[in-house]
Amino acid sequence: MNQKKIPWYFLVVLILAGESVFILPFVLSRVFRPTVLDAFGLDNVQLGLCFSVYGIVALVSYLFGGPIADKFPPRKLIAVALWMTALGGLFYATFPRFEQLSWLYGYWGFTTIFLFWAPMIKAARVWGGSTAQGKAFGFLDGGRGLVGALFGAMGVLIFSFFITSKIVEPSLLESRTAFKQVILVSSAIVVLVGLLVWFFMKLDSESEKGIVLEKITLSQVKEVARLPAVQLLMIIILCAYVGYKITDVFSLYAQDVMLYDQVQSAQVGTFLLFVRPVIGVLIGVVGDRTQITFWLLVSFIISFVGALLFASGIISDSETFLFFLSILVVATGVYAARSLYFAVMERGKIPLVLTGTAVGLISLIGYTPDIFAGPAMGYLLDNSPGATGHRHVFWMLALFSFIGGIAAWRYFQLFRNKQ
Repeated sequence: MNQKKIPWYFLVVLILAGESVFILPFVLSRVFRPTVLDAFGLDNVQLGLCFSVYGIVALVSYLFGGPIADKFPPRKLIAVALWMTALGGLFYATFPRFEQLSWLYGYWGFTTIFLFWAPMIKAARVWGGSTAQGKAFGFLDGGRGLVGALFGAMGVLIFSFFITSKIVEPSLLESRTAFKQVILVSSAIVVLVGLLVWFFMKLDSESEKGIVLEKITLSQVKEVARLPAVQLLMIIILCAYVGYKITDVFSLYAQDVMLYDQVQSAQVGTFLLFVRPVIGVLIGVVGDRTQITFWLLVSFIISFVGALLFASGIISDSETFLFFLSILVVATGVYAARSLYFAVMERGKIPLVLTGTAVGLISLIGYTPDIFAGPAMGYLLDNSPGATGHRHVFWMLALFSFIGGIAAWRYFQLFRNKQ
């Protein structure tokens, strides 16, 4: 496809959609994790189980949603997914009980994955063409990080505005009132982004015909599943996604180990979100100009080093500089890997027209951390309260970074010389 036919605003709108759809189920709980636990009356294991329900539904959605993305234009699927996700935000704002919240996360697993995930990846690959995959996915993930950071900053501002007592110990009623406003504003913005997608992500008829298939056959699915790139990306994404999930605990680490209050811990989570766009853009540009598969390997090495910094236990409440430095190291590795793992599909010779099917198969394994990572982290944190539990979580990150690095090295060896 001729890249010049696809304007920049196509990618900008895709970036807005790419993070907006995950604001309600993930970004708010990442930035406001201590508040979410208090306002919904949850412990870490229960919140992790909600993520597991999401992951189970998502697992099925990846498999069947991939081929759907190869049959319909991305614009329509993405817009509907955003509107349905925002509808769930209205129920979220009622502070449902744990059982009801689990069902809500299952619903979000369908709206954000079956209708959204593969179409988003395919749209980014279409925009990148054959020469700018690093930029496409680097800008996509980096831009999503910026959108998430802006949502987080906005949420912290709204939350603090509605807290009238001491921020260190706001009442449950105040926390709920403030967080409800954050949820409602976020839901409204998700609806607006859906409208932007519907009107501004249109492709010309010739381009649209070139990226959809009238029928997906079982033989095509088997052909994609046998590709070495697909098999390796299953492992690479699984390990990288564990790292991304573990970034959820940084705001809780700030509260439990660094002894920050709720607003300060939320600010730590927001600071982390602002790191993501910088890493995404830089690694995308560098990847296109050099060996993109090599930088995927480097990202796992950096993530492994950062994990060891936290797991070693040398960071305490008196080591503020070391705390933020270690966050930057982990974030650099985790966000670089996240920006690149779909960008290497072109180098791995995965057919563009079957991108949705490939993404569905890869994600079936690659995103299983949605099922096990939350409960695993919750178990480690709740059974070893304080700094010890957090060290155990980062040993988990070190293990998966090591495994992911081995798979990334193999991918680099197979495809580094292919044009």
